[in-house]
Amino acid sequence: MNTIMRKSVLSVAGLAFAGGVFAGPVAAHADPVDAKPVATAVQSGAPKPQGEQSRITLNGEQTANVKAIIAATKKAGLPERAAVISIATSLQESKLENLGHLGDANDHDSLGLFQQRPSSGWGTPEQITDPAYSTTAFLKGLKQVDGWQDMPLTEAAQTVQVSAYPDAYAQWEQQATDLVAQYWNS
Repeated sequence: MNTIMRKSVLSVAGLAFAGGVFAGPVAAHADPVDAKPVATAVQSGAPKPQGEQSRITLNGEQTANVKAIIAATKKAGLPERAAVISIATSLQESKLENLGHLGDANDHDSLGLFQQRPSSGWGTPEQITDPAYSTTAFLKGLKQVDGWQDMPLTEAAQTVQVSAYPDAYAQWEQQATDLVAQYWNS
């Protein structure tokens, strides 16, 4: 690259950086948008969400289940990333609803927030439908995945869940990240 072109590219990059630095604080006072704070992304060091993202509006029960997942994660002494993976997994498996037996619509004997199965050793139906217990069981499986902290969310979740749709977890990563940012310190 010749010198004139290099200086031009560097000048444009410098202006873009300076514009971002100066516009950043102004933008921070604008109306809030439905996005994760930059500080969360920098602090977590987690990979960026993969692919197209989905989002649902939560009701009171679903929000209570988010808080139960976060509380169980904290009690297990695990970081925010574990809560993000747990919440994204539950969003995919049950839309954060504590599923009981669904009759003909049931996937085998899957129950609870994570669609865990008593026949697969996850616990009794009563245990699996207890949000704290089911989250703790999921986290126990997650802790057994070498390098889960640094791998893509969908890979970590799939290793624990062994789903027929292994890539489906990724679509919930942004909403799960936002929920953890919102409720982790509350």
